[in-house]
Amino acid sequence: MGGHLEKRRSRGLNGHLWLLLPAALLILPFFVWPSVLIIGKSFSGDTGPFEQYRIVFANPGIRTVLAYTFYVSAVVTGITLVIGYPVAFVVTHLPKKIAAICVALIFLPFWVSTVIRTFAWMIILARKGPLNESLLAIGILSQPLRLLDNGVGMILAMVYIQIPFMVIPLINTMRTIDPSYMRAAAILGANPFSQIVRVYFPLSLPGAMVGSILVFISSLGFFVTPSLLGGSRTMLSILINQQASRLLNWPLASALATVALVLTAALFLIYKMVRRAAATSGGIA
Repeated sequence: MGGHLEKRRSRGLNGHLWLLLPAALLILPFFVWPSVLIIGKSFSGDTGPFEQYRIVFANPGIRTVLAYTFYVSAVVTGITLVIGYPVAFVVTHLPKKIAAICVALIFLPFWVSTVIRTFAWMIILARKGPLNESLLAIGILSQPLRLLDNGVGMILAMVYIQIPFMVIPLINTMRTIDPSYMRAAAILGANPFSQIVRVYFPLSLPGAMVGSILVFISSLGFFVTPSLLGGSRTMLSILINQQASRLLNWPLASALATVALVLTAALFLIYKMVRRAAATSGGIA
């Protein structure tokens, strides 16, 4: 009987594998093969296969760009988590119809291209834009702030664009949390703050981790917003574009792209390891 069930399960799994074929036909030619070409190109050059990687990690200018890119990505991730967590908490505890409307509004920015959203932020953050004019009108400022062509405006725009990537995983995770855990904590004498910090937050960590990884990884590859709002500071995507398009230094551009790809894969592996370790210890299911 057990062997018959196992055979049926195996046959069903093999049948479902065919459903992955369309995705594989898209991923292999449009992601895997270009990635292989980029990695291969990074080892080309007249001075040796590892010369481009030596330049990446030995050149002070490139190291500064990498450090700045990681810094901006970390700041954007932290701000989106601080903003997105209470938003997701409120949406999760709203009535279903109102929550559905809120989720649709969260997805609303995806209906507009990144270029248009970035140009909108250029208008909002201008010296005579709505933000400065409002702060001047209510007396908070005596003179306009310089919010364009620096990291402040760029980070604000990136946070706005990235918020859905943080909120949606949090909502999905929070909806799976059994309310009885909070009631049990209240019966045992925990105040509302302790219930959230010691019970609710640990149970919502998987969503926070997924959202943080999504925001951090996508922030590493941001191009349009840093180009229009970032000023003179260069991020990794802009440097790759400069090396490939302007200087035609494809080996170095490929090495930089490979470093970003390896970092992305490493973050996913770290996330998987943390999830596995937490699940083993009973922390995160």
